[in-house]
Amino acid sequence: MPIIGKIIKTGISIGYKAIHFPEAPLQAQENVLRKLLSTAQNTQFGQYYQFHNLLKSGNLLQAFRQTVPVFDYDLLYRQWWHQYQTGAENVTWPGKINYFALSSGTSTGSSKYIPVSNQMLKTMKQVAVRHILSMAQYPLPDDFWEKQILMLGGSTNLKWHNHFYVGDLSGITVAKLPIWFRQFYRPGAQIAHTDDWFARLDQIAREAPNWDIGAITGIPSWMRLLLQHIIQQHKLKTIHDLWPNLQVMVHGGIAFEPYKKAMQELFGKPVIFIDTYPASEGYIAHQSRPDTHAMQLIADKGIFFEFVPFTDANFTANGEILPNAQTLLINEVQPDTDYALLLSTCSGAWRYLIGDTIKFTDTQRCELLVTGRTKHFLSLCGEHLSVDNMNHAVEQLETELNTHFPEFTVAGAEYQNAYAHHWYLGTDTPPKADNLPQLLDGYLKTLNDDYRTERDTNVIKTITATLLPTAAFYGWMQQQGKMGGQHKFPRVLKGETYQNWLQYIEPWLAEQ
Repeated sequence: MPIIGKIIKTGISIGYKAIHFPEAPLQAQENVLRKLLSTAQNTQFGQYYQFHNLLKSGNLLQAFRQTVPVFDYDLLYRQWWHQYQTGAENVTWPGKINYFALSSGTSTGSSKYIPVSNQMLKTMKQVAVRHILSMAQYPLPDDFWEKQILMLGGSTNLKWHNHFYVGDLSGITVAKLPIWFRQFYRPGAQIAHTDDWFARLDQIAREAPNWDIGAITGIPSWMRLLLQHIIQQHKLKTIHDLWPNLQVMVHGGIAFEPYKKAMQELFGKPVIFIDTYPASEGYIAHQSRPDTHAMQLIADKGIFFEFVPFTDANFTANGEILPNAQTLLINEVQPDTDYALLLSTCSGAWRYLIGDTIKFTDTQRCELLVTGRTKHFLSLCGEHLSVDNMNHAVEQLETELNTHFPEFTVAGAEYQNAYAHHWYLGTDTPPKADNLPQLLDGYLKTLNDDYRTERDTNVIKTITATLLPTAAFYGWMQQQGKMGGQHKFPRVLKGETYQNWLQYIEPWLAEQ
């Protein structure tokens, strides 16, 4: 009889009943902003923008937005964060920043150094506990709470950079796990400390038969590779042949739809999928109930949010925010509308354009979905294709052809005085279909009116599709030094990155 599991489950249920989502999200957000400004008013940033005067304002939310400009990473780093490199303190947040999360958002571009304060680590733990408590709503048996959790993230071997530690956010947070949780955590401290992704993969596969895993967490693309590796190494049909008690997969970092079909083929039993939205800049949202795929915004824990309508009036065609872009507060958003996120956080990010786009599915519950990246919308001529559109089109294609495309990317180019889209679809079970472009085209016309208009008027003249093994995508990621952790393959390729990709896949195409 799972006595310990029953005790833990009872505690989880009691804790869940004590959770109170703010009934007035705007008030919760104003409280968060007031606390952020009060805490940071004596920093260099706070003194420069006179936070002490903002706190005396009769309309704090308006005064803050009128006084502090919008920052992207390059601007915030160039004007403020670069000082941390020399050990400066009290720059944009009080005290010393001991950790920086390496992030590029995608596999492209130079790495960003995102400050992670001790207050942010504390806040992330609080939100993670809230997420665990919300699992009381799921039909999980008592013994589930005695099982182990496999957390696949970046290496915990953080690098010392003279004044601070640097690593993947998941590596930073796992390195700070509470002692009581370590008895459940796998792969364990020694394996998690391994830098090399492939070495860590092999070590996990070797140890896998010794574990009784009940839940797995990680980015879907890397989790899929890991489970495939374990299945192949131990000659299994599904991962449930090894871990019969696996019941939950918590995923995040990238849209799950393109991976869902391929993941389900690795399981021998039903698995509950739960979405979450942690970023290097903070824990933004998580799925808080079982009858939705949307995630609830964390409105009361260390992050003040603004929402920028993702329109031509606010952004350039390259996804760069325009001066005087309109920003909305939590009470002003509308459902099914794309917004770019601005964050002000307890790590010293201020009105920071994180680069993600979201849409609300339920404004009363503050529930949302991630729809893409500001620079990963494909809009050569006004078609405004989002990553969300692309994900759903690929999902429909998988259903139509009874296969799966866990990786894909799209590029646009000029073509015969007009434009063309070229899709690259990654699959290890290529379908026998000559009409892939036509199928994708049809799905996208249904999903996106702007796209349909540009196709019907022949502004986008042609759609082509190239099939590649998924190994080609992961090989390119390896070439970029972006294996594992929170790295993701870009869904839209542009400029130099696209040329690099074309050069890389030449040998793959020659073999076809």
